[in-house]
Amino acid sequence: MSVTTSGYELKSDRRALKSAVELLSSMRFAIALLVVLAIASIIGTVLTQDDPYPNYVNQFGPFWADIFRGLSLYTVYSAWWFMLILGFLIVSISLCVIRNAPKMIADARSWKDKVREGSLRAFHHKAEYEARGTRAETATRLASLLGKLGYRYIVRESEGATLVSAKRGALAKIGYIFAHLAIVVICLGGLLDSNLPIRFQMWLFGKTPVASNAPIADISPEHRLSSSNPTFRGYAWVPEGQHVSTAILNQPSGSLIQDLPLSIELEKFIVDYYSTGMPKLFASDIVVVDHKTGKRIPARVEVNKPFEYDGVSIYQSSFQDGGSQLSMTAWPMTSASAKTMSIDGTIGSSTPLSASMPGVSGQTVEFADFRAINVENITDASGKTDARGVTSHQTLAKFFDDRLGSGAKTDKPVELRNIGPSVQYKVRGTDGQAREFNNYMLPVEIGGERVFLAGVRLAPDDPFRYLRIPADSSGTVKEWMMLRAALDNPSLRAQAAHRFAERSVPGNNAELRQHLEESALRVLTLFAGSDEQMPAGSGAAQANAGFQAIATFIDHSVPKAEQEKAASLLLRMLEGATWDLWQLAREQAGEPDAQADAAASRFVQSSINALSDSFLYGSPVYLQLDSFKQVQASVFQLTRAPGKKVVYLGSLLLVAGIFSMFYVRERRVWFWLKDSGAGTSVVMAMSSARKTLDFEKEFARTRDTVGATLGAAPRDASSPA
Repeated sequence: MSVTTSGYELKSDRRALKSAVELLSSMRFAIALLVVLAIASIIGTVLTQDDPYPNYVNQFGPFWADIFRGLSLYTVYSAWWFMLILGFLIVSISLCVIRNAPKMIADARSWKDKVREGSLRAFHHKAEYEARGTRAETATRLASLLGKLGYRYIVRESEGATLVSAKRGALAKIGYIFAHLAIVVICLGGLLDSNLPIRFQMWLFGKTPVASNAPIADISPEHRLSSSNPTFRGYAWVPEGQHVSTAILNQPSGSLIQDLPLSIELEKFIVDYYSTGMPKLFASDIVVVDHKTGKRIPARVEVNKPFEYDGVSIYQSSFQDGGSQLSMTAWPMTSASAKTMSIDGTIGSSTPLSASMPGVSGQTVEFADFRAINVENITDASGKTDARGVTSHQTLAKFFDDRLGSGAKTDKPVELRNIGPSVQYKVRGTDGQAREFNNYMLPVEIGGERVFLAGVRLAPDDPFRYLRIPADSSGTVKEWMMLRAALDNPSLRAQAAHRFAERSVPGNNAELRQHLEESALRVLTLFAGSDEQMPAGSGAAQANAGFQAIATFIDHSVPKAEQEKAASLLLRMLEGATWDLWQLAREQAGEPDAQADAAASRFVQSSINALSDSFLYGSPVYLQLDSFKQVQASVFQLTRAPGKKVVYLGSLLLVAGIFSMFYVRERRVWFWLKDSGAGTSVVMAMSSARKTLDFEKEFARTRDTVGATLGAAPRDASSPA
């Protein structure tokens, strides 16, 4: 039997209906649908699904993001056109099976015993024997041999001759049916687990997504789905010590609330680490409470190890902060007279900055995230320690290497290190604009120097740029903050310039000392951004402070040929005057003068760099994390998938069908026996659905075995004269 690509021929006088049914049931139409589904699945795999729409706007821009949303590319697997293609594919393949399956089953059951001697002699694989003994004895010996070779057979008398018809591997035809039925079953399972049942509820029962952030208990029934909903896939956020009995189902225009037949209580979230500090286990110890019986079932949910109860599967999706409590110190960054203050906050909440701190009135701190452990690669692309500057540069070679080079990157050393807790927060001004900050609690050793990393970024998609505040001998930011406040004090700047001149020009050269004092004061004033003769800066990149102010001054006041020499002189003068400014700050705090050694000199140099970068920090305060009480939260994916078992059944059918089609070969053998003068004349013919080298070898073995059984040498069975 041959399988054609044409469809079902409907017996109807309506030509349009007849053509439509033929196209729908044809193999070419089914293959075209499979290709479209494959392309759609690739898009759904490459493009992140069910993200908030602003994420796609940031990624593709408003023009393409709107077009992609119109095509439902953000929800491919629940799009109406994807469901429609699945439906057409089910109908098309079902019609193919209905058309071809009866013929295949009939062909597999048939013995093909209507052949005659002439037709057997026309076969390509044939042989003829002259056997001794009667026809009945020869038929018995051949039947016994066929049984040993695994063939099923029948023996029939026909026109004074005996026909032995045998077959083996007839189930290969069933493989075709199983393979096509498997696609139908898998598609049905996919439809059962799709968004289609939820869409039906939205169409028939008026269920609508909710777009507000109201408490779940206050959400009205038209935004909620019953606990008997046959299929869903949602998420639940559960902090430690709390429970949840609903799941959130993301929709393009909001969210639906799925009521659960159970409650999930998170007892503890567990993270286990490798020796390098990288996490190796995320797990949640939960208690599932059955709403019907009140039974409490303890369980552990790990990544790729879900827990299932009452048809609801609970997966460990991710984890977040569940409302950790933080105690912080706010250091002023814009005034010399402001005092530090304590701030307490909870992740997910906000608190106003004190009005007693100049420059922060009306501003609030919004606590976004807390991490107790941060495992970071503190080496750069060349393997050297990453300085994490406020301004970062990337070469074109590194850009291409990061994207096109080896994924292993074995030629670049990686140093993973836990650099301690960090807090992420926003400072929002009275105009509604906010900057995001990421500060580490402990100093990090980079290049032999301990620094506090204070990150800042303007937009959520931007990387953090880090201010490096040098740690003092006690491992705090106190000394640097004292130096920063002293730099902002005009009186202390003048005293520091005087001390520097006195220390640098000993003796009676009062004129040189006075000139040096004026120059040192001018450098400190420029660096502090207090020189009224300089042009005012704008925004974050102030041009009238830090190294930028000194560079601008040199560019406008010094001839080109002497600018390099002037820059070197001014920087040495800045370093010397800053040393005296630091000593004055220590004296005001009641501390003794620092010893002039290599460590103190390095601290001054690092402090000058950090002071220059601090003008780009853009925050009136620096929040230092003092202590915390961590509260973890697990994010669970909750699914009810009745089609899962249907898909498993379809997969088994597909494996069985493909195995049968590729590894089971149908072979048929015929023997035509008739009486002759010397005994019995036997004509043998053999055929297979697929002509292969293995079949050629099998025919040769079968031909020789038959000859040995009959005690006669085989010869070519040519047509009788």
